[in-house]
Amino acid sequence: MKDKPRDLERARAQWTNRGSTRPPWAIEPKSGQESVWDYPRPPRLDPDRRLVRVLHGPMILAESRRAIRVLETASPPTFYIPPSDVRTEFLVQARGVSHCEWKGEASYWSLRTDAGEIPNIGWSYERPCPEFMALQGYLSFYPARVECYVAAERAHPQPGGFYGGWITSDVLGPFKGDPGTHSW
Repeated sequence: MKDKPRDLERARAQWTNRGSTRPPWAIEPKSGQESVWDYPRPPRLDPDRRLVRVLHGPMILAESRRAIRVLETASPPTFYIPPSDVRTEFLVQARGVSHCEWKGEASYWSLRTDAGEIPNIGWSYERPCPEFMALQGYLSFYPARVECYVAAERAHPQPGGFYGGWITSDVLGPFKGDPGTHSW
């Protein structure tokens, strides 16, 4: 019996790599909801016309009806906002980069306030891989570090600290980053 969690974790990892059908442990969506287990692998870009807003206290950092969602198996959507809809005068490029196997090298952004800098509130792909050129220069933000809204609903952060998915009531998991998902 003590091998069961390891076996389940291995099965989930294998299923995640398939990305073709919803696994039996996924939460069943109702009308108007999406399962992250129906999202593709590799990810897909999905234009979204809902009002997307990013705030820090009363300060509006971004506001757009031209966001692009990235939909990837097991992860809540990540919203990317065109730079013309972002108050870039409040942002400074942060140190460090990371690499996504699909999108390429990400640059990070910090928020500059009168009280100082808030590090790494968002990221962008300045030279994305060819399949993701539509994201070039667009910015995404961490819902754990700033307030992110889709329509009037505040998004919750994807678990795990590193991930940037936006969890709203219309998106169901379980999500990559939840406890027991480190092998996903």
